[in-house]
Amino acid sequence: MGLSRFFKLLPKPSKNPFFLFPNPQTGSPRSLTNLTSNPRPYVEHPSGLLRNPNPGIYSAIHDTPYKTQVLDEANTHDITEEAEKISKILSTANSNPRIESLLDGAAVKVSPTLVVEVLKKLNNAGALALLFFRWAEKQKGFKHCTESYNALIEALGKIKQFKIIWELVNDMNNKGLLSKETFALISRRYARARKVSEAIKAFEKMEKFGIKLEGSDFNRLIDTLSKSRQVEKAQEVFDEMKHRRFKPDIKSYTILLEGWGQQQNFLRLDEVYREMKAEGFDPDVVTYGILINAHCKGKKYNEAIGLFREMEVKNVRPSPHIFCMLINGLGSEKRLAEALEFFERSKASGLEPEAPTYNAVVGAYCWSMRMPDAFGVVDEMRKCGIGPNSRTYDIILHHLVKHRRTEQAYSVFQKISSEPGCEPTVSTYEILVRMFCNENRVDMALRVWGEMKTKGVLPGMHMFSTLINSLCHNNKLDDACRYFQEMLDVGIRPPTQLFSNLKQALLDDGRKDAVISFGLKIDKLRKTPLVGLR
Repeated sequence: MGLSRFFKLLPKPSKNPFFLFPNPQTGSPRSLTNLTSNPRPYVEHPSGLLRNPNPGIYSAIHDTPYKTQVLDEANTHDITEEAEKISKILSTANSNPRIESLLDGAAVKVSPTLVVEVLKKLNNAGALALLFFRWAEKQKGFKHCTESYNALIEALGKIKQFKIIWELVNDMNNKGLLSKETFALISRRYARARKVSEAIKAFEKMEKFGIKLEGSDFNRLIDTLSKSRQVEKAQEVFDEMKHRRFKPDIKSYTILLEGWGQQQNFLRLDEVYREMKAEGFDPDVVTYGILINAHCKGKKYNEAIGLFREMEVKNVRPSPHIFCMLINGLGSEKRLAEALEFFERSKASGLEPEAPTYNAVVGAYCWSMRMPDAFGVVDEMRKCGIGPNSRTYDIILHHLVKHRRTEQAYSVFQKISSEPGCEPTVSTYEILVRMFCNENRVDMALRVWGEMKTKGVLPGMHMFSTLINSLCHNNKLDDACRYFQEMLDVGIRPPTQLFSNLKQALLDDGRKDAVISFGLKIDKLRKTPLVGLR
């Protein structure tokens, strides 16, 4: 669907214009631990190293005085299928001007849970998310809930549509649907866009909407800043507000420890650690997890092992993610025997077997390219009833691709869809598309891309860039232009270098008119707002 057609589907814009396309965002590394009493859920990077799955900031740990619709549909399988059905319609409708007609004809029974699931799938396509949100609210008997508003705010935040976001906040307030999570999402998106002062103002606006601030909220703010690579500002806010507006607790200090650890600033890490102990807080399992992670990230594995031993002396029981970090780190350095020793210790400790721990072992074997052993661990996961999952195969695929085992990687990819719980994710598809593009097999990259779109999985900015650059390199300029237009249609602003590459390829082919056309479209879209609420 062309952009002009897309905007015709939307109501009139509000008086305040704002840009459709943001600068591309780069995610910051996520923590391995929850700063509540329980470990934060974690997953593995395709390399086998741990990353947080971006669950949102302190998801659902704050109570809210505002009402929220209960999402209580029992048959989650049906909801998932319906969400995929709608996602497929939206992801393949770029050449069809009648998106709303397609949705109307889909015979879908709209419910709060379904809408939230669809909006989550549209997380990387803010323009489509807004279109679907508006279509849903027109359906008879349907009302949006807090979760659906928040899901839309997250998608719009990625493309910096803050004007619309604040209109949504006002609408939520009028309906009594505001939550602390809403403001946390907004603060995070401002922080990711390096708008630090706006992130702090968004946090402070909670009080204007009648939400009382607590110590945990201040922790959330410094956590937001820290995880957006703004740990210096997080430390500044902490120093300014401590004992004046809130009383720090051990979570406050572990947030800062994690931030300085991610930046590999061991001097500041040590300063915060000493201050924490001076304030009477003894390091707990979360603290040790953050310290071990920092040292593993800095390849200071002997120091990390030393911290693990210190835990044992102090009778602090290691958590599963601590074993994962050590297995991953040691495995990545090809210290396989030590990695496997920690795996055996995790089993001997009485901890329940978990997929991330086994995935870490899969990764450790892959780093040493002992692929039969890696697949042996996959078999053991099946016997234990804990997997494998899509991340297990992402790890394997990553290493196969790195060692240019293209045919074996594609063979593994073809098999995983039939295995329960292993449905390929956008990460899986990205690995395969990049692999084939790097091998100059753009025909295979397009085949994988087609399979992905058929499944209703929406690509992100990096996938579009990889494919379009490869198409340019292979002189398939018509296809490159088509995917570039699709990228714009879903609300993803192309990186400067990508447009520069496409522009040069088109000029070399004598297609100056296409360059001018794309330039005008991008310029027009920068000045054409996504519409407001009404």
